[in-house]
Amino acid sequence: MLKLTPAERSALRSDAHALNPVVIIGEAGLTPSVLKEIDASLNAHGLIKVRVFGDDREARVGMYETICEQLDAAPIQHIGKLLVLYRPKKEAAKERSGKSGKGLREVTIVKPSPSGTKRPTVTKVILKGNERVTAGGNIKRVKPRQTSSKKSALGRR
Repeated sequence: MLKLTPAERSALRSDAHALNPVVIIGEAGLTPSVLKEIDASLNAHGLIKVRVFGDDREARVGMYETICEQLDAAPIQHIGKLLVLYRPKKEAAKERSGKSGKGLREVTIVKPSPSGTKRPTVTKVILKGNERVTAGGNIKRVKPRQTSSKKSALGRR
């Protein structure tokens, strides 16, 4: 089972507040197919809610502990029939290590005020792969967009 500090657990609990349950455990209980679905949801989302139908509290606690042990997840919260689980995403680490710098990225641009006495303006911008930020805080394309010789020939007619 994954161990978290109380501060991490609290932050994850607040993140999970707006989530909807992605897996529902019905009358059949914790079957292998339900465990497989929970595992897939944890791989995709990292932080999930699971709803358990049934009035037996001890059975829900037992399911909660079983899920955490078998899937190496951290128990975040158990309120009534809702279980909140967390496991770090495995795919996210692989994707970031294999990036070659292309695609969309978020950049923060800080421009000082013209008078110098007011607060600087801070803007977050999403840049495409062929764009860069200049020293003045402007966005420029690295290379000019290529024009088609065929399209320009058709336009002259």
